[in-house]
Amino acid sequence: MTDYGHDLLFGAFITPVNQPPTQAVDLAVTADRAGLDLVTFQDHPYQPRFHDTWTLLSYVASRTSRVRVAGNVLNLPLRQPAVLARAAASLDLLSGGRFELGICAGGLCDAIEAMGGRRLSPGQAADALEEAIRVIREVWDAGARGGVRVKGEYYHVDGAKRGPAPAHDIGVWVGAYKPRMLELTGRAADGWLPTLGYIPEGPAALTGMNRRIDEAARAAGRDPAAIRRLLNINGRFAAWDRGHLAGPPAQWAEQLAELTLDHGVTAFLLAADDAPTIERFAAEVAPATRELVTAERAG
Repeated sequence: MTDYGHDLLFGAFITPVNQPPTQAVDLAVTADRAGLDLVTFQDHPYQPRFHDTWTLLSYVASRTSRVRVAGNVLNLPLRQPAVLARAAASLDLLSGGRFELGICAGGLCDAIEAMGGRRLSPGQAADALEEAIRVIREVWDAGARGGVRVKGEYYHVDGAKRGPAPAHDIGVWVGAYKPRMLELTGRAADGWLPTLGYIPEGPAALTGMNRRIDEAARAAGRDPAAIRRLLNINGRFAAWDRGHLAGPPAQWAEQLAELTLDHGVTAFLLAADDAPTIERFAAEVAPATRELVTAERAG
């Protein structure tokens, strides 16, 4: 059994494509009313079919009352970290502590460069992300003396004023798959946010990926349990077993409970573009998964 000591969270990774302009907002409101913990949105600033993610997050926060909001994940190369830090703290304050920072090093280099971003190698992008996280945390540390000074290779901040401080300790969740990014997650992040469908080997690969995060955390003097393991999932409900996350809600609950107990996953974000799926996930899968995990841990 793997237990990183976090309560289970359930959320929606809202991905409406070719839908009415308000569909994403309506689905977020549905998730809030259904009792989910998180609503998240992809961030592809170079894709004109989607609303700007930061604008969408802000609007959704104003239309909901309890659910937390996050990018899944924000594209760092097109978002300057010191400005992003202030925007994140501001949204957290305005929403009553309901913002979390999902972030990535950035992919699709051609599209990023076309929008005016820098073209970086994967290694350079990872280094830039680690520098950016340092900048962001320094800006949030409003009580520290002096200005923010980070003299990095990719981000240079020289005396920027600190603050505002967020309403709560915002989680920095990194989308990571390769060894270098997993190690960065262990050293610098509060959470790991991959997509299960992007891991070719499937759930079995989570063991080795978790191990790399844990080892990097320990080497940096951190407790691996401090790093939440989140997971984007895809699935469809069916009357009978048709495979992994393809069946009735009770089957989903058993399979998600296994991911929690075997791999320490404590947050599941379901990719969804319709209200009935979100409502069923919240009403039937989330409570059943929690019951199974609680019973197994108690035993």
